[in-house]
Amino acid sequence: MRVAVLPGDGIGPEIVAQARKVLEKLNLKIQFQEAAVGGAGVAAAGEPLPPETLRLAKGADAILFGAVGDPRYDTLERAKRPEQAILGLRKALGLFANLRPARVFPELAASSSLRPELVAGLDILIVRELTGDIYFGQPKGIRRKGAEREGFDTMLYSESEVRRIACVAFEAARGRARRVCSVDKANVLETSQLWREVLIQESKNYGDIELSHMYVDNCAMQLVRNPKQFDVIVTGNLFGDILSDEASMLTGSIGMLPSASLDAQGKGLYEPIHGSAPDIAGRGIANPLATILSAAMMLRYSLGQPEAAARIEAAVGEVLRTGLRTADIQAAGGPAASTEEMGDAVVAAL
Repeated sequence: MRVAVLPGDGIGPEIVAQARKVLEKLNLKIQFQEAAVGGAGVAAAGEPLPPETLRLAKGADAILFGAVGDPRYDTLERAKRPEQAILGLRKALGLFANLRPARVFPELAASSSLRPELVAGLDILIVRELTGDIYFGQPKGIRRKGAEREGFDTMLYSESEVRRIACVAFEAARGRARRVCSVDKANVLETSQLWREVLIQESKNYGDIELSHMYVDNCAMQLVRNPKQFDVIVTGNLFGDILSDEASMLTGSIGMLPSASLDAQGKGLYEPIHGSAPDIAGRGIANPLATILSAAMMLRYSLGQPEAAARIEAAVGEVLRTGLRTADIQAAGGPAASTEEMGDAVVAAL
């Protein structure tokens, strides 16, 4: 099994090192190859996604990704900024389906932004379309109109793009509570009207799955009002970006949420949903659990190792039961474990 390791910027190298340590403890036949990406790619090769890094990612069975973003490069033209690396990988590898589970470990219910009784037992999956929508639609740009400038972007989806992400959501629901909520803005946007029509058509091939619809503004409210009403949420790129970050705070910390970005064959890129956090980089206080759980998702979805994935998830739960916490999830006044201490604890729990 060939895994491309792309630590990236900020806390990326610190948290990826812990995930790799956990994977190595399992004694699986995994070949790791590391390459620069993001700001590290700019520093090494003048590009956020150097050709050698892209070649390595294309040849791997899966990609373990840290985070990109470095304020030192914020003044570069957009195409050269670190964040373009992840967009480039998604496009080049056809990673159209983003899976973002939001699960509350019992021990962290009190750390949620909501009352514990609202989130205890929460287990939802957000399926976000990743390669279409307003992020990639053309035309886009900034132009002058009369005496002032105006910016414009194009929200665009084809039927085939909507259909394939719908299938991912319906298939995922079959392994869960068999409920899919499609989130759109069909009362305002033509793109969303098409989205809803295709979801309804495709649902006829999944008679065992209950399909419902919700406008995105209502969904944002319901996630903080009654999040346990959801099982699988499927939505477009823009709405999914926003809603999945909102859902992360239900779990107690954005440092707890893993993600998978998959192509049509099951190859994927696995990363924590948080950013590079340059303000805490090098201090050894970042939470590595989202990255470790992303490695578990990699074993399950791309490397055909579901038992090993379950072992990692169980080990994370065991560590949390012991009371060990990094700074982002620690109780007020309690001791905080370092990044490495948390990684070592998961290894020991294995």
